[in-house]
Formats: sequence, structure tokens, C-alpha cells
Amino acid sequence: MRLSASRTLAVVRMTIRSSALAHVALAIPVGAVAGLCVTAMTWLAELAHVAFYGIAFDERLSAQTRVSGFAALAALCGGGLVIGLVDVWRQRHGARHTVDPVEANALHGGRLSLRDGLIVVAQTLLSNGVGASVGLEAGYAQIGSALASRVGVWLQFRRQDLRTFVGCGAAGAMAAAFGAPLTGAFYAFELIIGAYSLSNAAPVLAAAVAGRLTVDVLGGAPYSIEAPHVPPFGVAQYVALVGLGLVSALLGVAAMRAAALVERAFRASPLPTWARPVLGGALVAGLATLTPQMLGAGHGALALDIPLALGAWALTSLIGLKLAACLISLASGFRGGLFFASLYIGALVGKLYALAAAAALPWLHLDSTACLFAGMATLGAAIVGGPLTMAFLVLESSGNVLVAGPVLAGCIACQLTVRAIFGYSFSTWRLHLRGEDIAGAQDVGWVRTILVAGLMDAKPRTMPADATLAAFRLAHPIGASHHVVLVDRDGRYKGLVSTAEAYGSGSESDPVSALARLTGVTLKAENNIRQALDAFEATESEILAVTDAHEIVVGTLGEAYTARRYAAAVDRAAKGVLGGA
Repeated sequence: MRLSASRTLAVVRMTIRSSALAHVALAIPVGAVAGLCVTAMTWLAELAHVAFYGIAFDERLSAQTRVSGFAALAALCGGGLVIGLVDVWRQRHGARHTVDPVEANALHGGRLSLRDGLIVVAQTLLSNGVGASVGLEAGYAQIGSALASRVGVWLQFRRQDLRTFVGCGAAGAMAAAFGAPLTGAFYAFELIIGAYSLSNAAPVLAAAVAGRLTVDVLGGAPYSIEAPHVPPFGVAQYVALVGLGLVSALLGVAAMRAAALVERAFRASPLPTWARPVLGGALVAGLATLTPQMLGAGHGALALDIPLALGAWALTSLIGLKLAACLISLASGFRGGLFFASLYIGALVGKLYALAAAAALPWLHLDSTACLFAGMATLGAAIVGGPLTMAFLVLESSGNVLVAGPVLAGCIACQLTVRAIFGYSFSTWRLHLRGEDIAGAQDVGWVRTILVAGLMDAKPRTMPADATLAAFRLAHPIGASHHVVLVDRDGRYKGLVSTAEAYGSGSESDPVSALARLTGVTLKAENNIRQALDAFEATESEILAVTDAHEIVVGTLGEAYTARRYAAAVDRAAKGVLGGA
């Protein structure tokens, strides 16, 4: 009976893995569950705001006219203390860092730990719940992706299918968060999967629609955005919004650079690890005494500020204060996302840009609401990445097709500028600071699985380094091998000798070591194929020796064979992305 059940399960798994329709059918409940998680997390965060700040359940924390300074200080410092103590406990028990969906898809073939996902959710809920200037969207995407990854691993999905399924979980979550299925889908395509193709479009879109419909049934999206109608655009307005995109690019790069500096300052401080979030909480509480708009992600503040005619000084102050609150929150140890915070700050930047345009170029008649939308989208594209994601967010928020074109132009200009002068979005920049050199969610994890140990010739031709050319020619006839590795009496590497050169120069009594080259350059068995190709390019050699930790020769590797293996692996990865066989 047990064997029969096992065979049935195997047949079910094989059927799902081999059917595109089954992938779509499975993506729908994944998106729905992600929508449920988004709703539950939102309710829990709002309950925390009610408990800590005494506001009504249907009110937004950042939309309050004032909050109790003591309540803010107690909540933020207390929450920071809990987060700090948990971090210390995890470090003492050797807990690894939690992998986010971008890192999972880029480096681990879509494998995400559900337990780590729940940890991120708890940290994000606590951070936002006590009022830290971070959003819940990082937790939304994490839990949606982790649940999808768990299902895909259980069904034994292939690598590319698992990566797509992780994107389905993130798409369902983000579509649910903003009530915008196209935004959720392109968030997955641009930021989680790293590619758009016909093979991944159907399941991702199905999950996004399912997430949106789920939150609609449960009461509506937590981050829905409403704004006035935008008038038609002319060529001059297009150009002006592209200029706003360039401004957002510079501000976004400055914010990401500042994030690294603030984080470095917290780490360099004499405070113990557990006390850093406490200090960060106290600083954010201090900013909240100036305006409660510094608390939380800023959804309530955005809804409050959109219709207000704020002056240049007020807008500049809010932008600076909110940026400071966000950077302090993240650098000190609070967990959360900058997705919605970047939208809020971008909206303020857009309104400030409209004021500047009205003063400098009054004949342009640049609409302030259009600038608001463009600022949201372009700064979001600069910090979060994903110009199409942001353009669709504006389109779905405004309901105005005319606004999508100029906003997309601004987003593309912004993204190109960020790539030219910086090269990373905030998510990949934080991974870069941790030592992971990846530019996005494109699958590069397979590179790390192809090691020199599996490519090398484990029986290299060797020769004692103290031998003469006569002994070399006797042991290695011309044509038998192109290169020979020189070793000392203990087998340690002493260089490479070209057989043709050994026969073409020098007298028979000359030492063969006189012809040795690349005496200090070797590969290690644990190097990956990309590192090997980089070494070939740097040395301009067609072969390199492979040594162990004691410089004892264990093999050789040729450039031509390595390049063929790399090209074949790239071709397989490309076929997986494009849905090829």
C-alpha cells in the first residue's frame, strides 16, 4: 500500500513537472495563499500600531497629526532591543544569513528556506509594527516566494521551473499588496526571475491575478494609491519628466551610497550588536516628534500629502527626514523594505520638481500630479529597480493610459543613469556589500557548481624542475603533449614549459627550468569555471596547472575545453529561460 502511494505521488509529480497547464493551475493557489499572507501581515502590523500608539485600527500611523513621543521612544527602543537580542542569539548559534528571493534565484536555483522566510516575516512585522521607517513589502515577497519554493522543491521541479515558481509567489504577494496584478507580475519578471519569456508569463500572471483577487475579497490592497486625473502630455512634458528621471537617479544613487556609510558607522560604533537597533529606534523616535510621517512605510503620509499644496521648504524637509529615517532604520538592524518608502519620497521629489519647473519654466505648464507619479516611479526604479514594474504601478494606480508613456520614459532614463554611474539597485547593492557580486536575479548560481575539480585532467604530464633539456626531450617526445608541468621533489609546482619551445631553443645541458613560465600562477580545485576563464584571460595562457593548498600539482586545465563547457552551460541556461528543450 505504501509503495502504491509512493508511485502515485511520483506520477503526480511527473505530470505537474511536464505540463505547462499544470504549472498555471498550481500558480493560482500559490498566488492566493500569498494574498492571504499579505492580508494577515497587514492586519498584524496595524494591530501593533493600535497597541503601541493608541490609534484607531482603520487609521494609518504615518498620517497622524502627532504621536506621543514617549510611546514612539518606548515602542522603537523596545522593538530594537528585541531585534538586537535575536541577532546576537543567531550569531552565537552560527545561524546563516537569511536568503532573499533575489539571491535565491540568482545563486541557489530558487531554493528558499520556509523557516528563514518566517524569520524575515517576524522581523519585518516587528520592525514595521513598532514604527520603524520600513515597509512590509520585503516580508510579503519573502513569504510568498518561500512558500512557492517549498512547493516546487516538494514537486522536484527543474531548476528553471523552480525559479519561475519563486517568481509566482513574489508576484502574488506584490500584486496583493498594491492591488495591481501587472505590477506584481513585472516585479517578478524584472526583480525576482530576471527575465521575461512566454514560458514564465502564464504562471506568473496567473499568480498575480489570484493574489489581487484574494485581497479584494478580504477587504482591499493595503498599499493602494489614489491620485487626481492627469491631463494629456506634449513633447515638452515628456522631456521634462525624463529630466525628473535623471534627478531621481542621482538621488537614488546618493541614498544607496549613504546607506552603506550609515551602516558602516553603526558597525564602527563601540555599541554592542544588540544595542544598535535600540539607538536606531531612539533616533527614529526623535524624528517622529518632528512629524509622524517618519514612522512606518509612509502609505498614510502619501495619501495625506498628495492633495496638499506643500511649499519647497516643507517638501525638502520631508524628503531629507524620511530618507534619514529609512537609512537609520535599516542600518541599525531593523528589517523591512524600501519599496513603498521610495514611492513616498519619490512623490515628494516629484512635487518639488513641479514647483521648480513652475518657477523656472512657467510656460511649460507641467502638471504637478504627473510629476508626482513620475517621481514615485523613477525613484522607485532607481532604488528598487524595475522600470516596467514602476510604470505599470503608475498605470494601475492612476487608471490613465496616457501617463504610462512619459513615466516609462523617465524610468528608463533613470535606470540607464543608475547603471552607468552606480550599477546596482538597492537589493543587489546590499548583497554586494555582503560580498555577493551579482547585478540582478539572473541565474548565475550554476556557475558556482561547475568547479575546476570536475574539469581538470587529473593525470598531468610532469617533469622535475632540476632536469636538463636532454632529459626533458627524452621523457616527452615532440607531439606527445603541448605543455609539461615542472615540479620539485615534493611535487610542488614550479612552472609550465612549452614542449615546442623545449625542442626549439637551448642546448641539451641547459636546465629545463630556464624555460619555465607562469611560475606563480595556478588554479585551485575549488575555483569555479568563471574564475578559471578569468585566470586564462589574465595570463593569456592556453593551459594552467591546478594545485592544492600546499601548491602540490593535482592536475591541469585547458582554456579551450573550459570555454566549450562554459558555452554549453550558458546555452542550457538560456534555453531554460526561454522555454527551449
